[in-house]
Amino acid sequence: MTKPLRVKVNSDVLFEVPAQSDASLLQSMEQAGVEAHFHCRSGFCGACRTHLISGEVAYTTEPLAYVRRGDILPCVCVALSDLELEH
Repeated sequence: MTKPLRVKVNSDVLFEVPAQSDASLLQSMEQAGVEAHFHCRSGFCGACRTHLISGEVAYTTEPLAYVRRGDILPCVCVALSDLELEH
């Protein structure tokens, strides 16, 4: 059994997601009670843009919104490792 991945948001919220989860990072954040801004949930608008401080994610769908270096779109990615985010 694979241990869950730890996600730290804004240095004060810490939650776990199952390793190899099919849920998007945005869905996991919402389930953990993290208030997240979003509109399209498909990588088009960029409203959920979040800064990735450390860790690795994989995109399930290629984002259409502009994503600056160091930022991710949680609506269309999943965690591959423990993460630290600024949201």
